[in-house]
Amino acid sequence: MGMPDLPQLVVAVVLVAMIAYVASGGADFGSGVWELFARGPRAEPQVRALREAIAPIWEANHVWLILVVVLLFVCFPMAFAAIMVALHIPVTLMLVGIVLRGAAFVFQSYAAGDHAIEHLSVRLFRIASAITPMALGVVAGAVAGGNIRVDAATGAVTSGAVRPWLLPFPLLVGAMTLGLCTYLAAVYMTLETDGQLREDFRRRALLAGCAVGAIALPAAWVALREAPVIGVPLLTSPWSLPFHVATGVVAVLALVALGRRHFHWARLLAIAQTALILIGWGVAQYPRVLAPDLDLENCAAAPAVLEATLLVLGIGTVLLVPAFVCLYRVFKSG
Repeated sequence: MGMPDLPQLVVAVVLVAMIAYVASGGADFGSGVWELFARGPRAEPQVRALREAIAPIWEANHVWLILVVVLLFVCFPMAFAAIMVALHIPVTLMLVGIVLRGAAFVFQSYAAGDHAIEHLSVRLFRIASAITPMALGVVAGAVAGGNIRVDAATGAVTSGAVRPWLLPFPLLVGAMTLGLCTYLAAVYMTLETDGQLREDFRRRALLAGCAVGAIALPAAWVALREAPVIGVPLLTSPWSLPFHVATGVVAVLALVALGRRHFHWARLLAIAQTALILIGWGVAQYPRVLAPDLDLENCAAAPAVLEATLLVLGIGTVLLVPAFVCLYRVFKSG
């Protein structure tokens, strides 16, 4: 296998892992956000249903994010270092949010009657659930936005540590990521509940799905004007129109399925919509790893490293995939 093929394979795996993480772990974050909006006579049953839904799987879903981080660190070390330097503020917020959210979830379950600890844990869990996907989206938007400048010879970041991510495009991507996570969570909860609770989450899913579309339009406009490195290929390439039409059709069909209460179809279509959004981002950014200065050719690790990584990844997949299938069959057979 030639050198050009190895980085492409690694990038493909990273993209698949990101889709898996947003579709699974993202929904876990969304469940915490919906706890913030639990109101009315069914607020307590809503919160209880959300916690019961994520309890068996929320830790396992972070495997996909760990895989992304490890692959970037090993296979594209210069890009990884530049991202960690240029985006250390949103990355730190994201990681702190993940840790606080996990700790808070455990503490609120085992507070042993200490209401102060339980109250604090619940609040931390909900706030961290909103901050984390927002920060994740900001990182993704900044990576693709073209404002992180790197000296390809030395790997030194020359664009500062605030301006590349504190811009309209990364912030809109962050808001869209947050909306997508809440949308997935509400869609999934229609299969975890019944009766009036199911109707509550169906309405929330419809609202969140419309919100994602409403954010996507200004994000695309801002990308074309303020982040042309990704905006131009995303909106003007020969593949872009049919791709966006397909994504829009899937999104509308998901909302129609929710409206007609075909919840299994709604879940499949919501996952497909998520995958298409991330695939569009990945294809528009290709072959850049960190736009505009680092691409697959000038920041990939040595072929021997890539080959060994892919070999280990293949072996690990044989163990990981059956374990996840078993986990979901046991706890999410619906």
